[in-house]
Amino acid sequence: MALLTPLFSGFIAAAIGTIPPGLLNMSAAKINSKEGKKNALWFVIGAVLVVFFQVYVAVLFARVIDNRPDIVTLLREIGFVAFSILTIYFLFIAKKPTGKKASKIKKSSKKSRFFLGMLLSGLNLFPIPYYVVVSVTLASYQLFVFENSIIFTFVLGSVLGSFAILYCYIAFFGKIEQKTDYLMRNMNKIIGSITGLVALITLFNILNYYFG
Repeated sequence: MALLTPLFSGFIAAAIGTIPPGLLNMSAAKINSKEGKKNALWFVIGAVLVVFFQVYVAVLFARVIDNRPDIVTLLREIGFVAFSILTIYFLFIAKKPTGKKASKIKKSSKKSRFFLGMLLSGLNLFPIPYYVVVSVTLASYQLFVFENSIIFTFVLGSVLGSFAILYCYIAFFGKIEQKTDYLMRNMNKIIGSITGLVALITLFNILNYYFG
């Protein structure tokens, strides 16, 4: 039972971070539609292989930070400012996405798609700070412990969650393409609402630290 919590937490964190239409999931869906399921799966495997190392590095970094409450508080304050700015930007400044379809993807080998998945995943630096915040937050609520077995289980859950969401984009993109276009048109509001909620939670934690 002790390993189920980090496994489930990693899975949910990965699902939340991967489910909004983005570079990886949309690329996987388009490769599937143009080149077939096998090439798309090789792309996903390459992507989640990099995710494994990104999450592992993030959690190790978070373990160092977790021993310094002052740094944790500083990160929360920086995070609050950053999420507040993002909320204002996405809700009031950013232009509405047009949802235009990307150009046709040329056929390539499974090997090239595997390395393309690794490349695009490696260029996406968001997972590292994201999982640092997630793991530190979970630890602050006693839902996560920085022990090797717990860390590995959390990383495994994150990889499984990322793979599951990317696979869903491959399997069901044709059926949800119209809904995906709707999501793309309203993505600024969705992201702005999420970052606003995170900013409020972060502000609550900061106030609780100083006045709780």
